[in-house]
Amino acid sequence: MSSRSNPFEEMERLFERMSRQFEEASHKLESESPLGGLASGGESMAIDLVEHDDEFVVTADLPGFEREDVEIRMTDHTLRIDASHEESIDEEDEEYIRHERRQQSVRRSIRLPGEVDTDNVTATMQNGVLTLTLPRRESEKGHTIEIE
Repeated sequence: MSSRSNPFEEMERLFERMSRQFEEASHKLESESPLGGLASGGESMAIDLVEHDDEFVVTADLPGFEREDVEIRMTDHTLRIDASHEESIDEEDEEYIRHERRQQSVRRSIRLPGEVDTDNVTATMQNGVLTLTLPRRESEKGHTIEIE
């Protein structure tokens, strides 16, 4: 078996290096965006928020992600969804071996228009669609203070 040199190998490495630099620059620009963390990563996450009398329902499109790739946090009135996924592709041919890695991550934070009963939130994921049901919590009416 003789080893042949690929005349385009150097050019291929140059394009890969340029591609990495563009990717790093775009991630830096996204993190400095005035939207500040609403959406980050190579792609954005489409979200629908529906308000019912007794609950909010959030659906988020996460194609290519599995339930174990997703983390959900509730803080005050803010819902935060993080998803991260890494995959490897091994490809073997007579003339070369190739190993590619792809890392995909998205993050989205949305402010909810009301208080949520965090103890009773439910989440399901089916076919890349995350559905959260967030029951409303009765906001306290306040407390009357008598003047002495």
